[in-house]
Amino acid sequence: MRGLRPQAVATRIGEIAPRTAQFADQWPLGQDVEILPPVRHALAEIGVRYLFSEDAPTLLPFASQLFLAREVLVRPSRWVWPHWVPTPARRFRTRQQVAFVDALRPVVRRRRSSGRFGDDVLGQMLRPSSRYGLLPEEAIFDPLPGITVATFETPSRAAGWILLHLARYPQAAGRVAAEAALLPADPAATTSTHLDSLQYTQALVREVLRLHPPSWLLTRRATRQTQLADYTIDAGSTVLVCPYTAHRDARQHPEPDQFHPERWLDDSGSPAKPGVFLSFGTGPHGCEGAALAMAMLTLLAAQTARCYHLSEPPGPEPSYQVTTFEGLATVGLRLRATLRS
Repeated sequence: MRGLRPQAVATRIGEIAPRTAQFADQWPLGQDVEILPPVRHALAEIGVRYLFSEDAPTLLPFASQLFLAREVLVRPSRWVWPHWVPTPARRFRTRQQVAFVDALRPVVRRRRSSGRFGDDVLGQMLRPSSRYGLLPEEAIFDPLPGITVATFETPSRAAGWILLHLARYPQAAGRVAAEAALLPADPAATTSTHLDSLQYTQALVREVLRLHPPSWLLTRRATRQTQLADYTIDAGSTVLVCPYTAHRDARQHPEPDQFHPERWLDDSGSPAKPGVFLSFGTGPHGCEGAALAMAMLTLLAAQTARCYHLSEPPGPEPSYQVTTFEGLATVGLRLRATLRS
């Protein structure tokens, strides 16, 4: 999708940065804050605005309900129902998808009738293609609910781990803050050049994603018979790939259990090497939103570290829980912020 390619994301950094700065500005001081809900809200605003620009306020409530429907659907249950059984959670998800499309339909028709498609992702989908012409409406409505939730669901899980590491590794957080101090005072003036200058911050984000990939299990289907090591994989087989364990392969990542962002600052740790970094998948079926997610997470980390020292609440037990159902998330994570002098 053209609107999610790195070049397209680079041109819109000035739209992403202000909301990450606003998230940092609104953090309550001197309180132990359960951080995932405000993180999710901030990233949802960024993601929905990136997709729909001026129509984002109309669609954001429906996107939030879509996320809730997804959460209800994936909650662990004592019963495993066949996919064709209309359980209450599945009916709820269907209702929310219908509501989202019903809200999106007049937006699409208004843009098409006016000829003002917009420069956002929706506008890219509405523009006629020289090869395929106009996309039919259903070809637009079918993927957008999933794309919309994906812009903030997985990044929110990742952001929880990133903020936790800023709290646990103050020296690393200090290096992020030093880089962030060079960002423009007006976040809207942030450009891709500024984002590229946050090299250590991007390395920290990649290292957190290596240790705690928000999608810990990927599935792929073999299109032809393949030999992998001593195994024969038949055509049509489903192959499970676990980034969580692959990222702890000492042949690719020396001292794999250690938090070491510097490993991504030299060529040997390049995420472009096949199989080295799988948090966004790899190859032609890698995540199309990887550039957008990296921009969001890098700027969120930079703006937060620029303003605050983060810490975990005191206590003998960890202040967070880990769930591995569908993703690795810091559920219940609470952090405290104090102003950075």
